[in-house]
Amino acid sequence: MSSTVISFQNVSFRYTNCESRSLSDVTLDIKKGECVLLCGASGCGKTTVTRLINGLIPHYCEGELSGSVNVCGMDIKTTPIETVSEQVGSIFQNPRSQFFCVDTESEIVFGCENMSLPEEEIRRRLERTVERFALQALQSRSIFELSGGEKQKIACAGVHCMYPDIIVMDEPTSNLDLDAIDGLRNIIAEWKADGKTIVIAEHRLEWLKGLCDRAILLKSGGISLEITGDELFARSKPEMNAIGLRSCADLPDHLDLPCGFFAKDGRGAVGKALHLDNFRYSYRSKTALDIKSLDIPVGSVTAVVGHNGAGKSTFVKCLCGLQKRFKGTVTTDGKKYRPRQMLKICCMVMQDVNHQLFAETVLEEVMLGMETENEEQALDLLKKLDLFELRDRHPMSLSGGQKQRTAIASAILAGKRILIFDEPTSGLDYNSMVQTAKLIGSLDKDITVLIVTHDMELIERCCTHILHIENGRIDEVLL
Repeated sequence: MSSTVISFQNVSFRYTNCESRSLSDVTLDIKKGECVLLCGASGCGKTTVTRLINGLIPHYCEGELSGSVNVCGMDIKTTPIETVSEQVGSIFQNPRSQFFCVDTESEIVFGCENMSLPEEEIRRRLERTVERFALQALQSRSIFELSGGEKQKIACAGVHCMYPDIIVMDEPTSNLDLDAIDGLRNIIAEWKADGKTIVIAEHRLEWLKGLCDRAILLKSGGISLEITGDELFARSKPEMNAIGLRSCADLPDHLDLPCGFFAKDGRGAVGKALHLDNFRYSYRSKTALDIKSLDIPVGSVTAVVGHNGAGKSTFVKCLCGLQKRFKGTVTTDGKKYRPRQMLKICCMVMQDVNHQLFAETVLEEVMLGMETENEEQALDLLKKLDLFELRDRHPMSLSGGQKQRTAIASAILAGKRILIFDEPTSGLDYNSMVQTAKLIGSLDKDITVLIVTHDMELIERCCTHILHIENGRIDEVLL
């Protein structure tokens, strides 16, 4: 690791229509073969750094850029993005956002085809990539049938197939279970062995122990701390939390529990319940969900856990009436609700919140679903979620974590009896996760919450029950 391949010199950037800078006077050098971790609170500038490295800024994301960014000898300001992409591969938080094809093999070679490589060379690279990352089981598969971990593997394969010198990753584990994270770690270790330069913006840090060479902590658009990876991970959990970073080293893995429904504290169900009946669903000939009946206590906060592809998202989509051809019912307070009727009492925050942000300002967004508008109540909630200063910003101009908190606030103010959150802490830093957990735990006891999550910290802080689904099924109920 001797030569510098990425150089930021006094770089500042402000997105169009944003009052404050996302980066302010950042100077940073990254050497060839380094694995560098970018960490810090949501909105601190991590994603902006990755976008400057891969050329999305200034060629796609508009704004005011000053200072110089040099990548592999290229001036990012003047080099076309298609030229930059030959040297820099990108893997985003949601791999679906970077897919262009409907089958796995076409997706893996898509970048190579755009580089106009000869057909024989493309076939050779595809064969080598499939063999190296053991993707034989994913060949000739539909992109739409893959789990989150499998999609991330295909995204990594597509980048690898282009043979870039630099790879940037933005929150790559936000929606992955522990097995999928182990798989991603192995891929990055392979890239390190090849001498690739890797830059990772991330909140979930434990999996990077022993992998990243250097950690850069960003705060309010500037570098506040720069230390080696070993120095970072030598810090205790309280020390990590004190600088706003997450640490899950001493938390249990709830996937070690048998498939079933459990009270986390060992106590049984008390009082009213949601009775779920005939929760069965299939995609073509494949059974995705098969739960005959289940009672979920009213007022509980249930973590819905399971490996990627276990049926968690299918379960909650059926529960809130979003899955076509679903015939199951929910009974509560003596009234039976069929799927279409469930929309009246359920509100769901999806994994990709970009699909459910509609208003012109954050304040308007969180008030959108209120039966009776109450600006004072909305502003109070924005303060609790550290969004008050952003109330006049357009929701789509926010960072991923800020968007997530905006969608959560909107769901809470919608006044529904059942709230469903699909990976609500993806992209959230430690403090934002704590705020979100506290808020969910303080909701009215007549509100039932279900959270699809791989976030062990969130489960420990606010969940009362655990629903462990595998292969669309549960085997036992212990209440």
